[in-house]
Amino acid sequence: MAEKTQIAKSVANKFSKETYLYWYELMQLIRQFELTAEEKYKMEGKIRGFFHAYVGQEAIAAGCITATRPEDLFITGYRDHGLAIAKGVSVNSCMAELYGKATGNAKGKGGSMHFFGKDVNFYGGHGIVGAQIGVGAGLAFAEQYRSSDNVVLCFFGDGAARQGILHETFNLAMLWKLPVVFICENNNYAMGTSVERTSVVIDIYKLADGYEMPADTVDGMSAEAVHESVTRAVKRAREKGGPTLLEMKTYRYKGHSISDPAKYRSKEELEEYKEKDPIHQILLTILSSGFATDPEIKTINERVAGIVAESVKFAEESPWPDDSEVLKDIYMDKDYPFIVD
Repeated sequence: MAEKTQIAKSVANKFSKETYLYWYELMQLIRQFELTAEEKYKMEGKIRGFFHAYVGQEAIAAGCITATRPEDLFITGYRDHGLAIAKGVSVNSCMAELYGKATGNAKGKGGSMHFFGKDVNFYGGHGIVGAQIGVGAGLAFAEQYRSSDNVVLCFFGDGAARQGILHETFNLAMLWKLPVVFICENNNYAMGTSVERTSVVIDIYKLADGYEMPADTVDGMSAEAVHESVTRAVKRAREKGGPTLLEMKTYRYKGHSISDPAKYRSKEELEEYKEKDPIHQILLTILSSGFATDPEIKTINERVAGIVAESVKFAEESPWPDDSEVLKDIYMDKDYPFIVD
Protein backbone atom coordinates (compact mmCIF):
# COMPACT_ATOMS: atom_id res chain seq x y z
CA MET A 1 0.00 0.00 0.00
CA ALA A 2 2.88 2.38 0.79
CA GLU A 3 4.31 1.83 -2.69
CA LYS A 4 0.92 2.49 -4.31
CA THR A 5 0.56 5.68 -2.29
CA GLN A 6 3.97 6.92 -3.45
CA ILE A 7 3.12 6.21 -7.07
CA ALA A 8 -0.20 8.01 -6.67
CA LYS A 9 1.59 11.08 -5.28
CA SER A 10 4.03 11.22 -8.19
CA VAL A 11 1.24 10.92 -10.74
CA ALA A 12 -0.77 13.63 -8.98
CA ASN A 13 1.96 16.17 -9.77
CA LYS A 14 0.86 16.13 -13.42
CA PHE A 15 -2.77 17.06 -12.83
CA SER A 16 -4.63 19.53 -10.66
CA LYS A 17 -6.73 18.87 -7.60
CA GLU A 18 -9.77 20.08 -9.55
CA THR A 19 -9.13 17.55 -12.32
CA TYR A 20 -8.88 14.64 -9.90
CA LEU A 21 -12.02 15.62 -8.04
CA TYR A 22 -13.85 16.03 -11.36
CA TRP A 23 -12.70 12.60 -12.51
CA TYR A 24 -13.71 10.97 -9.25
CA GLU A 25 -17.20 12.46 -9.19
CA LEU A 26 -17.84 11.73 -12.86
CA MET A 27 -16.70 8.12 -12.59
CA GLN A 28 -18.76 7.59 -9.44
CA LEU A 29 -21.79 9.06 -11.18
CA ILE A 30 -21.41 6.70 -14.12
CA ARG A 31 -20.92 3.67 -11.89
CA GLN A 32 -23.77 4.44 -9.51
CA PHE A 33 -26.07 5.14 -12.45
CA GLU A 34 -25.22 1.74 -13.94
CA LEU A 35 -25.56 -0.18 -10.69
CA THR A 36 -28.88 1.48 -9.89
CA ALA A 37 -30.21 0.85 -13.39
CA GLU A 38 -29.16 -2.79 -13.15
CA GLU A 39 -31.10 -3.11 -9.90
CA LYS A 40 -34.19 -1.57 -11.50
CA TYR A 41 -33.84 -4.08 -14.33
CA LYS A 42 -33.10 -7.27 -12.41
CA MET A 43 -34.87 -6.75 -9.11
CA GLU A 44 -37.85 -4.60 -10.03
CA GLY A 45 -38.41 -5.24 -13.73
CA LYS A 46 -38.84 -1.52 -14.44
CA ILE A 47 -36.23 -1.54 -17.20
CA ARG A 48 -36.44 -4.02 -20.06
CA GLY A 49 -34.80 -4.78 -23.36
CA PHE A 50 -31.08 -4.61 -24.01
CA PHE A 51 -28.73 -3.27 -21.35
CA HIS A 52 -24.94 -3.03 -21.61
CA ALA A 53 -23.19 -1.68 -18.50
CA TYR A 54 -20.03 0.44 -18.53
CA VAL A 55 -18.90 -0.66 -15.06
CA GLY A 56 -15.09 -0.91 -15.00
CA GLN A 57 -14.51 1.26 -18.05
CA GLU A 58 -15.19 4.66 -16.46
CA ALA A 59 -11.62 5.94 -16.74
CA ILE A 60 -11.93 6.09 -20.51
CA ALA A 61 -14.94 8.38 -20.38
CA ALA A 62 -13.33 10.57 -17.73
CA GLY A 63 -9.97 10.95 -19.47
CA CYS A 64 -11.53 11.65 -22.85
CA ILE A 65 -13.71 14.44 -21.50
CA THR A 66 -10.83 16.38 -19.93
CA ALA A 67 -8.76 15.97 -23.10
CA THR A 68 -11.42 17.44 -25.40
CA ARG A 69 -13.64 20.49 -25.78
CA PRO A 70 -17.45 20.63 -25.56
CA GLU A 71 -17.54 21.35 -29.30
CA ASP A 72 -15.84 18.03 -30.09
CA LEU A 73 -18.13 15.21 -31.16
CA PHE A 74 -18.48 11.75 -29.58
CA ILE A 75 -20.01 8.68 -31.21
CA THR A 76 -20.00 5.12 -29.88
CA GLY A 77 -21.64 1.71 -30.02
CA TYR A 78 -24.25 0.11 -27.79
CA ARG A 79 -22.30 0.35 -24.49
CA ASP A 80 -23.07 4.02 -24.40
CA HIS A 81 -24.42 5.06 -20.97
CA GLY A 82 -21.09 6.14 -19.49
CA LEU A 83 -19.94 8.19 -22.46
CA ALA A 84 -23.34 9.86 -22.79
CA ILE A 85 -23.32 10.96 -19.15
CA ALA A 86 -19.71 12.11 -19.42
CA LYS A 87 -20.49 14.20 -22.52
CA GLY A 88 -23.30 15.94 -20.68
CA VAL A 89 -26.47 14.14 -21.69
CA SER A 90 -28.90 14.69 -18.81
CA VAL A 91 -28.78 11.89 -16.22
CA ASN A 92 -32.55 12.23 -15.86
CA SER A 93 -33.05 11.73 -19.60
CA CYS A 94 -30.69 8.74 -19.57
CA MET A 95 -32.65 6.94 -16.86
CA ALA A 96 -35.94 7.88 -18.52
CA GLU A 97 -34.69 6.42 -21.79
CA LEU A 98 -33.92 3.12 -20.06
CA TYR A 99 -37.46 3.18 -18.66
CA GLY A 100 -38.83 3.79 -22.15
CA LYS A 101 -40.40 7.10 -21.12
CA ALA A 102 -41.25 10.05 -23.36
CA THR A 103 -38.75 12.25 -21.49
CA GLY A 104 -35.84 10.01 -22.48
CA ASN A 105 -33.09 11.43 -24.67
CA ALA A 106 -34.41 9.37 -27.60
CA LYS A 107 -38.07 9.93 -26.61
CA GLY A 108 -38.20 6.48 -25.03
CA LYS A 109 -37.84 4.82 -28.43
CA GLY A 110 -34.16 3.93 -28.42
CA GLY A 111 -33.50 2.37 -25.05
CA SER A 112 -30.10 1.37 -23.74
CA MET A 113 -28.27 1.16 -27.05
CA HIS A 114 -29.42 4.43 -28.61
CA PHE A 115 -28.75 7.30 -26.22
CA PHE A 116 -28.45 10.60 -28.08
CA GLY A 117 -27.67 14.22 -27.28
CA LYS A 118 -27.19 16.51 -30.25
CA ASP A 119 -27.10 19.58 -28.00
CA VAL A 120 -23.95 18.25 -26.30
CA ASN A 121 -22.46 16.72 -29.48
CA PHE A 122 -23.15 13.12 -28.50
CA TYR A 123 -24.22 11.25 -31.64
CA GLY A 124 -25.08 7.83 -30.24
CA GLY A 125 -25.49 5.02 -29.21
CA HIS A 126 -25.50 2.56 -32.20
CA GLY A 127 -26.73 -1.02 -32.00
CA ILE A 128 -25.15 -2.38 -35.19
CA VAL A 129 -21.63 -3.56 -34.41
CA GLY A 130 -19.11 -1.26 -36.05
CA ALA A 131 -21.68 0.95 -37.81
CA GLN A 132 -20.56 3.99 -35.84
CA ILE A 133 -17.04 3.75 -37.26
CA GLY A 134 -18.16 4.88 -40.71
CA VAL A 135 -20.61 7.42 -39.29
CA GLY A 136 -17.85 8.81 -37.05
CA ALA A 137 -15.64 9.39 -40.07
CA GLY A 138 -18.60 11.05 -41.78
CA LEU A 139 -19.00 13.43 -38.87
CA ALA A 140 -15.29 14.23 -39.10
CA PHE A 141 -15.63 14.87 -42.84
CA ALA A 142 -18.47 17.31 -42.11
CA GLU A 143 -16.32 19.20 -39.59
CA GLN A 144 -13.47 19.32 -42.09
CA TYR A 145 -15.86 20.54 -44.81
CA ARG A 146 -17.08 23.34 -42.53
CA SER A 147 -13.45 24.30 -41.80
CA SER A 148 -13.98 23.94 -38.05
CA ASP A 149 -11.20 22.68 -35.81
CA ASN A 150 -13.52 20.29 -33.99
CA VAL A 151 -12.45 16.68 -33.56
CA VAL A 152 -14.55 13.51 -33.52
CA LEU A 153 -13.89 10.76 -30.98
CA CYS A 154 -15.21 7.51 -32.44
CA PHE A 155 -15.46 4.66 -29.91
CA PHE A 156 -15.86 0.97 -30.67
CA GLY A 157 -15.20 -2.35 -28.96
CA ASP A 158 -12.68 -5.04 -29.74
CA GLY A 159 -15.40 -7.08 -31.46
CA ALA A 160 -16.10 -4.25 -33.90
CA ALA A 161 -12.44 -4.29 -34.94
CA ARG A 162 -13.31 -7.42 -36.97
CA GLN A 163 -15.79 -5.54 -39.16
CA GLY A 164 -14.93 -4.66 -42.74
CA ILE A 165 -16.18 -1.12 -42.31
CA LEU A 166 -13.24 -0.41 -40.01
CA HIS A 167 -10.74 -1.06 -42.80
CA GLU A 168 -12.68 0.88 -45.42
CA THR A 169 -13.03 3.80 -43.02
CA PHE A 170 -9.38 3.77 -41.93
CA ASN A 171 -8.28 3.96 -45.56
CA LEU A 172 -10.45 6.98 -46.38
CA ALA A 173 -9.78 8.69 -43.05
CA MET A 174 -6.06 8.62 -43.76
CA LEU A 175 -6.47 9.53 -47.42
CA TRP A 176 -8.51 12.60 -46.49
CA LYS A 177 -6.67 13.34 -43.22
CA LEU A 178 -9.94 13.46 -41.31
CA PRO A 179 -9.98 14.99 -37.78
CA VAL A 180 -11.02 11.80 -35.99
CA VAL A 181 -9.60 9.78 -33.12
CA PHE A 182 -10.60 6.12 -33.30
CA ILE A 183 -10.78 4.64 -29.80
CA CYS A 184 -11.02 0.89 -29.36
CA GLU A 185 -12.30 0.08 -25.87
CA ASN A 186 -10.72 -3.35 -25.70
CA ASN A 187 -12.42 -5.11 -22.78
CA ASN A 188 -11.06 -8.50 -23.91
CA TYR A 189 -14.20 -10.42 -24.81
CA ALA A 190 -16.46 -8.75 -27.39
CA MET A 191 -19.68 -10.66 -26.59
CA GLY A 192 -18.15 -13.69 -24.96
CA THR A 193 -15.21 -14.63 -27.12
CA SER A 194 -11.69 -13.47 -26.29
CA VAL A 195 -9.56 -11.52 -28.75
CA GLU A 196 -7.11 -14.43 -28.86
CA ARG A 197 -9.80 -16.72 -30.30
CA THR A 198 -10.95 -14.35 -33.02
CA SER A 199 -7.83 -12.74 -34.47
CA VAL A 200 -4.17 -13.35 -35.19
CA VAL A 201 -3.65 -9.64 -34.46
CA ILE A 202 -3.86 -9.56 -30.68
CA ASP A 203 -2.73 -5.95 -30.34
CA ILE A 204 -5.56 -4.10 -32.05
CA TYR A 205 -3.63 -0.84 -32.36
CA LYS A 206 -1.40 -2.59 -34.92
CA LEU A 207 -4.31 -2.63 -37.37
CA ALA A 208 -3.44 0.99 -38.05
CA ASP A 209 -0.07 -0.03 -39.51
CA GLY A 210 -1.72 -1.11 -42.76
CA TYR A 211 -2.82 2.47 -43.34
CA GLU A 212 0.23 4.25 -41.92
CA MET A 213 -2.04 5.69 -39.25
CA PRO A 214 -0.47 6.81 -35.96
CA ALA A 215 -1.52 4.44 -33.18
CA ASP A 216 -0.83 3.56 -29.58
CA THR A 217 -1.90 1.23 -26.80
CA VAL A 218 -3.16 2.84 -23.60
CA ASP A 219 -3.91 1.76 -20.03
CA GLY A 220 -7.68 2.20 -20.14
CA MET A 221 -7.95 1.71 -16.37
CA SER A 222 -6.06 4.98 -15.82
CA ALA A 223 -7.80 8.32 -16.39
CA GLU A 224 -4.37 9.96 -16.49
CA ALA A 225 -3.08 7.71 -19.28
CA VAL A 226 -6.30 8.13 -21.25
CA HIS A 227 -6.18 11.91 -20.93
CA GLU A 228 -2.57 12.14 -22.07
CA SER A 229 -2.98 9.85 -25.09
CA VAL A 230 -6.19 11.52 -26.25
CA THR A 231 -4.66 14.98 -25.78
CA ARG A 232 -1.86 14.05 -28.19
CA ALA A 233 -4.24 12.54 -30.74
CA VAL A 234 -6.67 15.47 -30.59
CA LYS A 235 -3.82 17.96 -31.05
CA ARG A 236 -2.68 16.08 -34.15
CA ALA A 237 -6.20 16.10 -35.56
CA ARG A 238 -6.74 19.83 -34.89
CA GLU A 239 -3.48 20.62 -36.64
CA LYS A 240 -4.68 18.74 -39.74
CA GLY A 241 -2.46 15.76 -39.07
CA GLY A 242 -5.28 13.28 -39.61
CA PRO A 243 -6.61 10.37 -37.57
CA THR A 244 -5.15 8.27 -34.77
CA LEU A 245 -6.07 4.82 -33.46
CA LEU A 246 -5.90 4.36 -29.68
CA GLU A 247 -6.40 0.92 -28.19
CA MET A 248 -7.62 1.37 -24.62
CA LYS A 249 -6.92 -1.76 -22.60
CA THR A 250 -9.84 -1.95 -20.21
CA TYR A 251 -12.18 -4.47 -18.58
CA ARG A 252 -15.90 -4.71 -17.97
CA TYR A 253 -16.86 -6.13 -14.59
CA LYS A 254 -20.31 -7.15 -15.79
CA GLY A 255 -21.19 -9.53 -18.59
CA HIS A 256 -21.53 -8.43 -22.19
CA SER A 257 -25.17 -7.58 -21.51
CA ILE A 258 -27.41 -7.93 -18.51
CA SER A 259 -28.41 -11.47 -19.52
CA ASP A 260 -24.80 -12.68 -19.78
CA PRO A 261 -23.51 -14.74 -16.80
CA ALA A 262 -19.94 -14.37 -18.14
CA LYS A 263 -18.98 -17.99 -17.52
CA TYR A 264 -16.27 -17.74 -20.17
CA ARG A 265 -13.92 -15.99 -17.74
CA SER A 266 -12.61 -16.95 -14.33
CA LYS A 267 -13.41 -15.29 -11.02
CA GLU A 268 -9.68 -14.90 -10.47
CA GLU A 269 -9.33 -12.87 -13.66
CA LEU A 270 -12.21 -10.61 -12.69
CA GLU A 271 -10.76 -10.01 -9.23
CA GLU A 272 -7.35 -9.28 -10.73
CA TYR A 273 -8.82 -6.46 -12.78
CA LYS A 274 -10.85 -5.14 -9.87
CA GLU A 275 -7.52 -4.62 -8.10
CA LYS A 276 -6.88 -2.01 -10.81
CA ASP A 277 -10.28 -0.37 -10.36
CA PRO A 278 -10.09 3.10 -11.95
CA ILE A 279 -12.23 4.78 -9.29
CA HIS A 280 -10.16 3.30 -6.46
CA GLN A 281 -6.95 4.45 -8.17
CA ILE A 282 -8.22 8.01 -8.45
CA LEU A 283 -9.46 8.00 -4.86
CA LEU A 284 -6.08 6.77 -3.63
CA THR A 285 -4.36 9.63 -5.43
CA ILE A 286 -6.83 12.19 -4.05
CA LEU A 287 -6.44 11.05 -0.45
CA SER A 288 -2.67 10.50 -0.54
CA SER A 289 -2.12 13.93 -2.12
CA GLY A 290 -4.37 15.73 0.33
CA PHE A 291 -6.76 16.86 -2.41
CA ALA A 292 -9.77 15.96 -0.26
CA THR A 293 -10.60 14.54 3.16
CA ASP A 294 -12.78 11.53 3.90
CA PRO A 295 -15.73 13.78 4.86
CA GLU A 296 -15.35 15.68 1.57
CA ILE A 297 -15.35 12.42 -0.39
CA LYS A 298 -18.46 11.39 1.53
CA THR A 299 -20.12 14.64 0.45
CA ILE A 300 -19.30 13.89 -3.20
CA ASN A 301 -20.70 10.37 -2.86
CA GLU A 302 -23.89 11.71 -1.31
CA ARG A 303 -24.25 14.26 -4.10
CA VAL A 304 -23.87 11.51 -6.70
CA ALA A 305 -26.40 9.32 -4.89
CA GLY A 306 -28.84 12.23 -4.91
CA ILE A 307 -28.44 12.79 -8.65
CA VAL A 308 -29.05 9.12 -9.40
CA ALA A 309 -32.02 8.92 -7.02
CA GLU A 310 -33.53 11.98 -8.68
CA SER A 311 -33.10 10.36 -12.11
CA VAL A 312 -35.06 7.31 -10.93
CA LYS A 313 -37.82 9.53 -9.54
CA PHE A 314 -37.89 11.52 -12.78
CA ALA A 315 -38.11 8.37 -14.90
CA GLU A 316 -40.83 6.76 -12.80
CA GLU A 317 -42.95 9.91 -12.79
CA SER A 318 -42.50 10.61 -16.50
CA PRO A 319 -45.24 9.72 -19.02
CA TRP A 320 -45.07 6.92 -21.54
CA PRO A 321 -44.77 8.00 -25.19
CA ASP A 322 -48.11 8.84 -26.76
CA ASP A 323 -49.50 6.39 -29.31
CA SER A 324 -49.15 9.10 -31.94
CA GLU A 325 -45.37 8.78 -31.65
CA VAL A 326 -45.26 5.26 -33.10
CA LEU A 327 -44.65 6.29 -36.71
CA LYS A 328 -42.68 9.46 -36.00
CA ASP A 329 -38.88 9.76 -36.34
CA ILE A 330 -38.74 6.84 -38.77
CA TYR A 331 -38.60 8.54 -42.14
CA MET A 332 -37.61 12.08 -43.03
CA ASP A 333 -40.55 14.13 -44.28
CA LYS A 334 -40.48 14.25 -48.09
CA ASP A 335 -40.81 18.05 -48.03
CA TYR A 336 -37.90 18.56 -45.64
CA PRO A 337 -35.34 20.82 -47.36
CA PHE A 338 -31.78 19.58 -47.75
CA ILE A 339 -29.59 22.31 -46.34
CA VAL A 340 -25.80 22.51 -46.13
CA ASP A 341 -24.64 25.27 -43.82
